[in-house]
This record gives sequence, C-alpha cells and structure tokens, in this order.
Amino acid sequence: MSLEQVFDRLPDPGSHTFPDYSLPRGEPVLPIAITRTELSTVLELYETFQDVDPTGLDVNPVLEAATTYMQRTFGLPQYRPDEQLHDDIAALLNDFSDDLGGRSMGVVDATPAHHRTLYFFLISCRGYHTAPHIRFMPDEAAVETLYDIYQRVTEQDVYLKRPSSVLE
Repeated sequence: MSLEQVFDRLPDPGSHTFPDYSLPRGEPVLPIAITRTELSTVLELYETFQDVDPTGLDVNPVLEAATTYMQRTFGLPQYRPDEQLHDDIAALLNDFSDDLGGRSMGVVDATPAHHRTLYFFLISCRGYHTAPHIRFMPDEAAVETLYDIYQRVTEQDVYLKRPSSVLE
C-alpha cells in the first residue's frame, strides 16, 4: 500500500477527538497483541523520523543564521517543536518493549497516552512527508505497521489494569 493511501485513512486532525478514558478506581489500558518484528519496524521508523529537522535549519543557512542571531541576542533557548513528541514516542517504544520482554509475540498494555502518541506520530509522519521543505521518505511498510498498531489500539476495549475494590 502506498504512503498516500495509509495517510488518507487517518482521521482529520481538525475534527479528531480522543475518547474519554476516565474510569473510576483503576488505570485504563487497551491491551493489544504485538510482535517483536512490528516493534522493530516501528523503532526503525522512529529513528528515521527522529533524524528529520522540521524547522528546516539543515537546508536553509539564512534561517539558521537568523535563529542563531536571535538566540544569542535575546538569550532564547534553542527549541525544536517535535522534542516532546520524540520523548513520548521513545517512552511508548520502551513501554511496549518492556511489556513484550524477550518474547517474539505478546500482549502489551497501551494507555490513553500511548493512543495519543501513536496518533500524533502518524500525523507528524504525514506532515513531514507532505511538507515541501522537509525530505522525509519513510518506508511504506513501516508506516503501514504503525497504522496497524494504531488501529488495534482504537478498536480495543478499555480495561482496568490495577482495579481497586470498594474496600480500599
């Protein structure tokens, strides 16, 4: 399947809302099946995604010089808008890897935060791919694998991971 077909299946960011996962007396999780191969594929996509600079400083020396001048003059810290997303994706991959352990296939507990991270990872991949000033050509199979994992999370029912009883 082509990248455009995978990206066209994503919900529109302007109208998409996340479901309310607030459940009383417990931690909501969405258990999904995942394989070590899928996790490795998504990790490779993340490494490719992480190397992209959405600010365009790599290819635009004028923008880089202006940004450096502003930072030195006004003492502004260098900030990339995708740093928090990178941290969230790394945490998601670590959580899934920890849940999977050394097994080749298993069930991992996706949280509502993981659901949001997967969505924003997919939307950011689409944005980077369609932006004319960013050269991001991800592997089609990797993006499709990420979309499949995202679909599993959205289709899963919510369960309580550590339910507390009335007596607690």
